[in-house]
Amino acid sequence: MPIFISYSHADRTFVNKLAAHLVKANAHVWVDSWELNVGDSIVNRVQQAIQESSALLIVLSKSSVASEWCKKELNAGLMRELDEKRVLVLPVLVEDCEIPIFLREKLYADFRGKFDVGLKALLEAVAKVTSLDQGRIKAGNGNIDWSETWGYQDDAFCMEYTLMETSPDWSFTLLTEISLKCSEEATRRYREYERHNLDWVGRTVITESLAELAGKQQIDMLIKDHHPVIEKYRLADIGSTTFYDIFIRCRRMGEDNGKDQLVHVSNYLNRIREYVAHTARKLSPEEKARAVKIVSSR
Repeated sequence: MPIFISYSHADRTFVNKLAAHLVKANAHVWVDSWELNVGDSIVNRVQQAIQESSALLIVLSKSSVASEWCKKELNAGLMRELDEKRVLVLPVLVEDCEIPIFLREKLYADFRGKFDVGLKALLEAVAKVTSLDQGRIKAGNGNIDWSETWGYQDDAFCMEYTLMETSPDWSFTLLTEISLKCSEEATRRYREYERHNLDWVGRTVITESLAELAGKQQIDMLIKDHHPVIEKYRLADIGSTTFYDIFIRCRRMGEDNGKDQLVHVSNYLNRIREYVAHTARKLSPEEKARAVKIVSSR
């Protein structure tokens, strides 16, 4: 989901610079001058973007606090923040001005001095809505916390997903570890993503592949006691040497409720895919062309 930037067009130079730095940090950014085309309904497009955003950056300047349009965007963001009970509206102060009353108790990223200082504070604030490597997913009354790590082992590219599902209704925690090892050809392909500074795209492609496996073959793990349950799979491209060896390990920790527990691993993989798809930034035309060339290479 994008980060929506609300600003006065008098601050366009600053906003373009800020948005470019956020994109470099792999954030998905929505700026009207980047997204709107001739003939678009401005009100509808902006309203939709705010509703679909994961965060709303309010650029505070003398021009923006006097803008009725910016006030409407701020009010829409604040309403979402109140309704969804999560931090959403993030003030960005670019010059001394009259800060709106509803933002005065919020910490802000201060760009009145050095740009890099303000940017560092802002990147820390938006990390939880821009990270493709970890997150928290709502699951009923509880949460699924997950993270991924990656690296090379014996010259093969490997990834590991660790997930913990908890609920206030449970006296236990479910721990699932999904390890993946690439074949020689799959490793070569990932190195190509790295060579073009698209390593995050390579990992996203692997996440998509795992979710496709989950869609074709329902993966459920039945836990009967405190011992871990283990399953192995191989995901391969037909007619090629590109494949992934997958190792899944699930266990229950905490109090023993004496009952069997079914872990829906397929649901985990699909939820991670959805999370990454909503969080990842759009590829530029050049990046998209490189990615397509890598995927189509044999």
